[in-house]
Amino acid sequence: MSIALIALMPFIGALFPGLLIRSGRDVAALACGTATLIALIGLVIHAPAVLAGEVLTSRIEWVPQLGLAANFRLDGLGLLFGLLILGIGLLIIAYARAYLSDRDESGRFFTYLMLFQGAMMGIVLSDNILLLLIFWELTSLSSFLLIGFRKETEAGRRGARMALTVTGMGGLAMIAGMLLLGSIAGSYELSDILTQREAVQASPMYLPALLLILLGAFTKSAQFPFHFWLPHAMAAPTPVSAYLHSATMVKAGIFVMARLWPVLSGTPEWFWLVTGAGLVTMLLGAAVAVFRDDLKDLLAYSTVSHLGLITMLLGFGTREAAIAAVFHIINHATFKAALFMTAGIIDHETGTRSIARLGGLMRLMPIVFTIGTIAALSMAGVPPLNGFLSKELMLEEAAHTSFGGPHVLMVLATFAAMLSVCYSLRFIWQVFMGPKRTDYPLKPHDPGFGLWASPALLAVLVILIGLAPQVMAGWLVEASASAVTQEALHPHLALWHGVTPALMMSGIALIGGVILLALQPRLLAIRNSFRRPDAKTIFEALVNACVGLAQKLTDGLTNGSMARSLAAMTLMVVICGTWAFSSGQLSALDRPMLPIQPVALIGWFLVVVATVCLIFWHRNRVLSLIMVGIIGLIVSGCFVYLSAPDLALTQISVEVVTVILLLLALNFLPGHSPVESGDLRRGWHVFIATLAGLAIGGLSYAVLRSDFAFAPISGYMLANSHDLGGGDNVVNVILVDFRGYDTFGEITVLGIAALTIFALTETLIRGASLRRLADWISGRSRAGDQDPLMLVVASRIILPMSLMVAMFIFLRGHNQPGGGFVAGLIVSVALVLQYIGSGLVWTEARQRVPYHGLIGAGVLAAGITGLGAWFAGKPFLTSAFGYVKLPGLEEFELASAMGFDLGVFLCVVGAVMLALNSLSRIAQKARQSIASEGGL
Repeated sequence: MSIALIALMPFIGALFPGLLIRSGRDVAALACGTATLIALIGLVIHAPAVLAGEVLTSRIEWVPQLGLAANFRLDGLGLLFGLLILGIGLLIIAYARAYLSDRDESGRFFTYLMLFQGAMMGIVLSDNILLLLIFWELTSLSSFLLIGFRKETEAGRRGARMALTVTGMGGLAMIAGMLLLGSIAGSYELSDILTQREAVQASPMYLPALLLILLGAFTKSAQFPFHFWLPHAMAAPTPVSAYLHSATMVKAGIFVMARLWPVLSGTPEWFWLVTGAGLVTMLLGAAVAVFRDDLKDLLAYSTVSHLGLITMLLGFGTREAAIAAVFHIINHATFKAALFMTAGIIDHETGTRSIARLGGLMRLMPIVFTIGTIAALSMAGVPPLNGFLSKELMLEEAAHTSFGGPHVLMVLATFAAMLSVCYSLRFIWQVFMGPKRTDYPLKPHDPGFGLWASPALLAVLVILIGLAPQVMAGWLVEASASAVTQEALHPHLALWHGVTPALMMSGIALIGGVILLALQPRLLAIRNSFRRPDAKTIFEALVNACVGLAQKLTDGLTNGSMARSLAAMTLMVVICGTWAFSSGQLSALDRPMLPIQPVALIGWFLVVVATVCLIFWHRNRVLSLIMVGIIGLIVSGCFVYLSAPDLALTQISVEVVTVILLLLALNFLPGHSPVESGDLRRGWHVFIATLAGLAIGGLSYAVLRSDFAFAPISGYMLANSHDLGGGDNVVNVILVDFRGYDTFGEITVLGIAALTIFALTETLIRGASLRRLADWISGRSRAGDQDPLMLVVASRIILPMSLMVAMFIFLRGHNQPGGGFVAGLIVSVALVLQYIGSGLVWTEARQRVPYHGLIGAGVLAAGITGLGAWFAGKPFLTSAFGYVKLPGLEEFELASAMGFDLGVFLCVVGAVMLALNSLSRIAQKARQSIASEGGL
């Protein structure tokens, strides 16, 4: 299985839950689990090669000229995170199947979960930092959906909003930082960037890039001062908390720091920023966790603390610290996911997560007690569990690292470990120990196998890794740490290293943690007696202040007047253009003027007259539309005069369709525009318009009279249209081949615009707006003959002829004037005539294909044509063509661009007809409303 397919497998799995939910929650979970398992098997198949030191790649060219490529790589670090994401993801799917109730929309839940899984796999397997950024933003969006899954709760909505705001802000910084890094390294491929350590660190842009990248990583991994969003994300269902906030999402920032460790670490800036942020986060998170009452809150702040621990280790910049960081990533994922699932079981069976309302569950829930105790003791760093091993490595590195003094880190790290022992033992003591209570909200008991199986398996791993670390995890730590440092490392993991400073520090932490647990009630009383800042309150105050400032600026700059907005935009464009024009170097106007032909002079005169008439008659909407149509037809004639038949055909077709659609829209507006501004404002608008016209005219004149130092791209396209695109019609080859990516974006935007018109008209045919529209139509005189017989007959005769002409235009477009766009407009004109001649009801009764479907089919056809190039190892939208000779026929060409052109054709027809249909339905609904009230 290719690396790209492993990355895409979760997205494929995301398609099934919504489709299969009617078959039951078990079927949806099975579909997700199957997709995850297939990806996991694919990853395991590649594991031997990766463990042997190979870096596996999968490359798909997208737009190589811009550095855009869907390139994937799998090394030791990617293998580690991939195993965590897919392995724990598989357990979470099984746990969620049993955890979710029948009231939960499990299809939607599993879809979001698989989208998130795919985004995380994309991050850890991407070899192109631009691709990584796409997946990075997708994690923020999918986690927003998961955190706010229970959107009916205020806590869920607030937590999702806070997470998206903080991580989204960091994502913008990450984008800027990655672009700087790619610019410094001269490549956006991670494989290339990781070899440019000296160039990156010697660049004057190193510090800005480092700050921006760390800002993105710190926000995603909840490092101080951005730690506050993670506890509020606990409003999500427990499977989400166990997956996103212990094993995956919050480690995305950790992954980026580890991935870029070879090029960014080793400098004082890296050491102080990363170590300092990690140390503060580790201490702050642990201190807050000691006093939290909600089980998930306690685990959330402990997660913040352990993420700080890993960040601090990466900040040290040494090989040994990198080994400790990688090992703790594994250990933390196992015991923390088990703890979150245990907390979910307790909430599920007792009806509460409040520690104050729990206690005595050891006898009532012995299986959950065993699992939770093992995981909590590992979090506390108690031997012989896996958490003890990585904590020892952390303390060892802290003892040998100077941070403002020779023993500062050692003391602070020991104190953080002491706090960790305290909140871990508190989880065990205050939840499971003590006498049974009689006031549980629900009657506690151990759940079924489906709920406790996943955390039990993780608890077993906690024990096995602790007892046999080299056998169970040494191979993975070696491969991933070597990938982090880009050096061959051979760590030896063992439970016993003798009596070392780290062991003594660990012993002090254990004893101190027990003492702190005994003093916790008194410390809590002291803490509650002091006023302390609340991160949520501060965050919401900042957000409200920003919203208020934006509202004031918006109200001050705009008042809803389109003329005012257009004037401001036009003036700014003129100012910027004038500055660029005056500050640049204008070449000499050496190109001679062409002789003015009488035909061209007449055309120019007609355009000027029509434009002047438009200025004077613009308040009469019908006359102004006629003038616009005249100007468009004259421009079409200019294209014919200048030997541009493709543009002429397109312009004429567009003018016909546009005039008809605008006439239909004007039917719902008054015949004349009211005067809304005084003479002074109109004079100001005339000044701006004249200024803009002179600027555009001057720029056009300078461009047309100048000889450029470089050869224009038109020469290349003329010379290679036939050889590279397989067509003699250069315009069409440009649209569907050379600039096919632009065209693909344009038809997508066209489709979106048509769908937007449809959505807007849907609001006009309901409620008060429909009543106002009905009043408007009922007060106007109507033609006596709504469906003129001559027009009905003519339109039906024209339709098959137009379809035949459109097919001819479509098929000849690659070599002669024509193509999908023009053909689509011709078909649209023919269909528009049916609406005009026979009316909406008659036409809709015979409509067999939904216009929405045509738009979707068009975009899909164009996209599939582009994707087909990948199977030939070519960049997206690369065309292929050949010539075929059949008996009895002349040799003719077959080109893959025809599929793309078909997509353009379908999208144009769908967009035009959906807009027409939407406008027609407004009048139809209004007349139906009048008729229902006896008005007609």
